[in-house]
Amino acid sequence: MRAATVTEFGSADVIETQDWPDPVPGPGEALVEVAVADVIFVETAIRQGHHSQYFDVKTPYVPGSSLAGTVRDVGPDVPESWVGKTVLGRASGFGAHAELAVATGLIEVPPELNLETAIAVAGDGQTALMLEDLAPPMQGKEVLVTASAGGMGLLLIQLAHRAGAHVIAAARGQAKLDLSKAQGADVVIDYSKPGWEKLVLEATDNQGADIVFEGAGGQLGATAFTVVKDGGWFSAHGAPSGGFAAYDPDEAVRRSVTVKGINDLRADTTTTTITAADVIARAVAGDLKPVVDKVYDLDHVADAHRALEQRTLLGKALIRVRS
Repeated sequence: MRAATVTEFGSADVIETQDWPDPVPGPGEALVEVAVADVIFVETAIRQGHHSQYFDVKTPYVPGSSLAGTVRDVGPDVPESWVGKTVLGRASGFGAHAELAVATGLIEVPPELNLETAIAVAGDGQTALMLEDLAPPMQGKEVLVTASAGGMGLLLIQLAHRAGAHVIAAARGQAKLDLSKAQGADVVIDYSKPGWEKLVLEATDNQGADIVFEGAGGQLGATAFTVVKDGGWFSAHGAPSGGFAAYDPDEAVRRSVTVKGINDLRADTTTTTITAADVIARAVAGDLKPVVDKVYDLDHVADAHRALEQRTLLGKALIRVRS
């Protein structure tokens, strides 16, 4: 089979299309003919050798986690009835950016969703719903969403808007602000401009945000922490700026700010009970409407990584493996 391959840790140039042996499904796994797969920012960091404390990856490896396609075969303990079905799944130990992948957590794609919509909402949607579940009720609250024009940021805007919050979206550049506004943001702020946090305070009558969904990380994330109100709620879940938002835990305690980090969103450590089926149900109901900017073919996975790193996307990128 053909597969995008990270040959060594490094820049996007290390990704090559290679021939790999067809994988064989083990217990609890299915072999999926991949049609389309997700690609998210954290994969660019893993490709560079970062986040080894969270992801045990050695080169060479095939990247990609969430996938959609048709089940070709199943391993032990998986009913034969899955064969031939169109499904969403998670590649076992990455491997979604290939013609074939072994996957777990299968969800049949309902006819109401096309495959691109289903895969676009699968990964980001689950994280967004976890954050919605962890956060306090949003009705009538001031909610700040940073990195608002990314795939997950846009879903968080939709959820906060639907919940009846006053939504403040922060992103870089007019095109991203316009997209955030179109998804339900009440106020949009360009955080590439100095003093952007003062505009957040102005938008909240100088009270600060009740809830902050912080997806930018780095210094932007640290600044966002300064505008969460005392007794508020803050999630440090994004790291496209090079690291998760830095904050002083003692200050959080002193100000009674509840902080949630990446461990609160991992399947093995989270306290939420959100499932992939919940995500699909909310997508069918119209609560989650992913925005797909670009679709790359298997030979251009490196270009997708570059677009993520250069922050040129308005919404999501996907990898189309086969028609």
